[in-house]
Amino acid sequence: MSAEGPMPASYPAGPESPRRRRAAFSRGFAGLDSQHAAPPTLSMGEEPRRRRVRQDDSLRLIEDLTNRPVDPMFSDSRLTRGKRSAVEVWGTRVAVFLVCIAVGVAGSVIVRQLHTDPRRPVRASLAAQLDEASAEVASLNREVDALQSEITRHTNDAAPGDASHTLAQDNAAIGLTRVHGEGIVVTIANPLSVSDASAKGTSADQLRVVTDTDLQQIVSVLWEAGAEAIAVNGHRLGAQTAIREAGGLILVGLDSVESPYRIEAIGERGALAHTLGKSTQPQLYQVFGDAGISMQVHKSGDITLETAISGELQYAKEK
Repeated sequence: MSAEGPMPASYPAGPESPRRRRAAFSRGFAGLDSQHAAPPTLSMGEEPRRRRVRQDDSLRLIEDLTNRPVDPMFSDSRLTRGKRSAVEVWGTRVAVFLVCIAVGVAGSVIVRQLHTDPRRPVRASLAAQLDEASAEVASLNREVDALQSEITRHTNDAAPGDASHTLAQDNAAIGLTRVHGEGIVVTIANPLSVSDASAKGTSADQLRVVTDTDLQQIVSVLWEAGAEAIAVNGHRLGAQTAIREAGGLILVGLDSVESPYRIEAIGERGALAHTLGKSTQPQLYQVFGDAGISMQVHKSGDITLETAISGELQYAKEK
């Protein structure tokens, strides 16, 4: 019964009407709101007339919406309202909170893995191997220098005075001994636009850069001017040392060099500086200036050059 008055009567459905089933799945099924039924004052004579009216599907739908607006399953769901304990409520909240944290951490890990470059460990491993190989090569070069110096010392001790002096001069000339003396230092560098293009990720193939031919030309001018020993970026030029290009890199012997290129030459510094000066080589400076390549020549009172790397002779024999 409602607060405003009696609810409209409802009647049992006939055999041709669809049947609706509901299940009481809670211990509180006794608390279900009872669906209103026909009041006992209803006369039995009205039932046939009401049944005939209910045969119309549209009227039956309107009656259901009017008399039973609440779905039975919704009424069943209200049976457990107010029956949960505080422990159960807080346990559910904590469990949901932990699940959210786990999902967030897992999502973060997956996103970080997706943004990780899988080739980075490979590059790091290759770089470490390259550094290790370079350190080993440097150690072997120092060992070769030490052995070469020991050979020279023993040769000087065993040979006569004049022969020893001649042998020492020959070894210095071909780069087998460490030498020092006055000379000049030539510094030549690529134009700044090459560095800007590399930093921006653009191609610098169309830009004029220092080539192996440029270094060969400068070295040839220094030899012609009377240089006695020359090194490029610390690598001494010897009888078996060549300046060449391979794979886009400039090699001095087997070692790669990069801009800026520092060419050290031992000899009479005045003559060397004059031979490589702007007044003596105007065409060379003009070509470099048009390309944006800078070249500077400085005199030095003391330059020290290490020995050149030379291979072991296998086919050339002393006659």
